[in-house]
Amino acid sequence: QVFLAESGGGLVQAGGSLRLSCQASGSTFSSYHMGWFRQAPGKEREFVGVIRRSGGGTDYAESVKGRFTISGDDAKNTVYLEMNSLKPEDTAVYYCAAHNKAASLRFMVYQYDYWGQGTQVTVSS
Repeated sequence: QVFLAESGGGLVQAGGSLRLSCQASGSTFSSYHMGWFRQAPGKEREFVGVIRRSGGGTDYAESVKGRFTISGDDAKNTVYLEMNSLKPEDTAVYYCAAHNKAASLRFMVYQYDYWGQGTQVTVSS
């Protein structure tokens, strides 16, 4: 079992940057596929990106590819979501999540078993 806690959200102007953190506890994050998701008001939760377990690489949604980067720090047991060139449409609550099922399931929100509480990101135009 792993416990997750996000931080780092806030208000930023369009074109700006933010770095979100996802602190894992109870287990090491590298044992899990660690996904980032977001949910805007009135919309479904959507996949943003994932870092595959055991350093297996990263994948991103097309909408954020080239702007967002996911990385992990084993010593801090923390996963990061670096967000650059932010747009108003990036405004949402951002969640980190984890599962240790097959890698093919890493894009599917409903396959994730463990979730953080979320952190609000607001991008003003």
